[in-house]
Amino acid sequence: MKVIDHINQAKRTLFSFEILPPLKGKGIEAIYAGIDPLLEFEPSFINVTYHREEYSYKKVKDDLLQKVSIRRRPGTVGICAAIMFKYGIDTVPHLICGGFSKEETESALIDLQFLGIDNVLALRGDPIPGEKHFMPEKGGHAYASDLVSQISNLNNGIYLHEEIENESKSNFCIGVAGYPEKHFEAINRKTDLRYLKQKVDAGADYIITQIFYDNQKYFDFVDLCRKEGINVPIIPGLKPITNKNHIQFIPKTFNIDFPDELGNELELCKTDAEVNEVGVNWSIKQAKELIEANVPVVHFYTMGRSQAVRSIASKVF
Repeated sequence: MKVIDHINQAKRTLFSFEILPPLKGKGIEAIYAGIDPLLEFEPSFINVTYHREEYSYKKVKDDLLQKVSIRRRPGTVGICAAIMFKYGIDTVPHLICGGFSKEETESALIDLQFLGIDNVLALRGDPIPGEKHFMPEKGGHAYASDLVSQISNLNNGIYLHEEIENESKSNFCIGVAGYPEKHFEAINRKTDLRYLKQKVDAGADYIITQIFYDNQKYFDFVDLCRKEGINVPIIPGLKPITNKNHIQFIPKTFNIDFPDELGNELELCKTDAEVNEVGVNWSIKQAKELIEANVPVVHFYTMGRSQAVRSIASKVF
């Protein structure tokens, strides 16, 4: 079932979450262990992130350096299929521009269609370590809007090198990312919204936001989108702060701010347990306010740790 259908048929705010593929060497049970504690809240869909390969240089004969590809996590497509088989819950694989040619993207979409996975979150992706700026794969997409266009073309039976009969068209529901506090590479908010509208105009069905800790920034973002003519559902994304490392890591990594009240509370914390309590309580307050505002879905970024999300969901769902 498509994400947009879940939203359109819902009579209340839905619950969903995102998981990370485990590090290589771990089995699928690591995934199930993160999902099982959240099943009681009846997630409508589960997002599965994609992590592209990284590169290192290995010294070989005569002190020459050989570029070596390192893959740290297993593939998203297989994980999505396993989750759907075990739980019967719809999955949303992330599909990124980085590391894929257009032909490889088409092949991934064909595999997803074959497996009955009809949702995709289309993202540009981040630069890999060692890159100052995002570099598209040779023959690949530089922008998420172009990736959305390719997926939309498949939905219309237009493949890269041929057109096919109606009964073989894909039927993907396409999600894209939005940034309540502006994408860090955008010149300003106006250009950021223009790029977002390009993704929607290319065929995106809904938007999931980057994490935020000030609900007013989400509400303002939705208002600005509507004024820009962006009328698809906008799903807020939340990430509880659970340890002291998050206090520096989250603002720097995601280019966001903590509200003064939250920042003041976090500064008083001496232990990870105290940070976790503050972070969970803050997310509970956020989620309750968002639900009261009738947002379509409250989406949680678990980052591989579901216990904090379970604590929040038990208070609001």
